[in-house]
Amino acid sequence: MKLEKLLPIIALAFMATACDYQKNNTIKQKDLNEGEAYVYGVHPDSAAVQLKNKYDAKPELELKANALREKMFSGKSINQGN
Repeated sequence: MKLEKLLPIIALAFMATACDYQKNNTIKQKDLNEGEAYVYGVHPDSAAVQLKNKYDAKPELELKANALREKMFSGKSINQGN
């Protein structure tokens, strides 16, 4: 009888402590890129400089990627998100 009353209290205590499990599981580290416009932009609301890089399309890379996909996944069904 005592165990039946104690078990829900113990379960509730475990659930309450599990909510803050990751709160103390962090490491404070210095950000080496803090204030760098290339990574974070000149303002918190602006885009980073590295996002402005544009690359020319290379269709031969698309053909090579499709050949690799065919080699790796031939005969297997691939989920296309449909």
